Amino acid sequence: MTDYIVRATAAEGQIRAFASTTRELVETARAAHNTSPVATAALGRLLTAAGMMGVMMKGEKDLLTIKIQGDGPIGGLTVTADAKGDVKGYVFNPGVMLPPNAKGKLDVGGALGVGVLSVIRDVGLKEPYVGQTILVTGEIAEDLTYYYATSEQTPSSVALGVLMNTDNTVRQAGGFMIQLMPGASDEIVTKLERTLGEITSITSLLDAGNSPEMILEHILGEFGLEILDRLPTRFVCNCTKDRVEKAIVSIGKKEIQEMIDDGKSIEVNCHFCNKHYEFTVEELRELLEQAK
Repeated sequence: MTDYIVRATAAEGQIRAFASTTRELVETARAAHNTSPVATAALGRLLTAAGMMGVMMKGEKDLLTIKIQGDGPIGGLTVTADAKGDVKGYVFNPGVMLPPNAKGKLDVGGALGVGVLSVIRDVGLKEPYVGQTILVTGEIAEDLTYYYATSEQTPSSVALGVLMNTDNTVRQAGGFMIQLMPGASDEIVTKLERTLGEITSITSLLDAGNSPEMILEHILGEFGLEILDRLPTRFVCNCTKDRVEKAIVSIGKKEIQEMIDDGKSIEVNCHFCNKHYEFTVEELRELLEQAK
């Protein structure tokens, strides 16, 4: 298990925590979408967060979607996650290039600009739960911290990071989420704030060889950290040619007939994994029969 999420508790249940390492997951996404370094960092951070937020869900069929829409050159991001740690996602403009920010880091905030963060949880009810907040910095971790405070009234500390190699492959990726449960004492809050204030960056911790367990021990060791479980996390898309066929059938006979009249094969692209599915004119005729 190279990429995985650790779920933990501390301070006798007053704190819950998640930490993950996601280098392979983010590299898979980068290779699939051919993302620029800043787009890789943005997508990698959001995929990492979605993995941890996904495993918070209870139901096997529960689905989480996080959307960010901004006025910056990247346009936006969409990722989805399930309760098993499987994630997928895409960037609206994967090739965006920007100079480093004032700190010399990849300028994810500049790429996203001013916008909105939406969290959609489909837990099998009639309507999904939707929470929305403005982008505070566009750096994603701070935006999710703000989202938890305002939309879910859960004081949280979110750290996310992607470190790139000089050849633009992913060197390190991961993150953590520390959340205070209702009734957490003032003493716990003060101590935790002090410890979190001493952390430089999640990627520097990972690059120094720290595992998710070691990172949580570093933050929560004095609070009686208890590791509950470890779950694999990966970039995986559930698209298939069969599912794409159903989507084509659903657009209606008139549109399918127009494609057939063009006399050429068509290619359908999956947004989430960038896989291409080709349909010949003959296959389109078969789908037209199904649409009748």
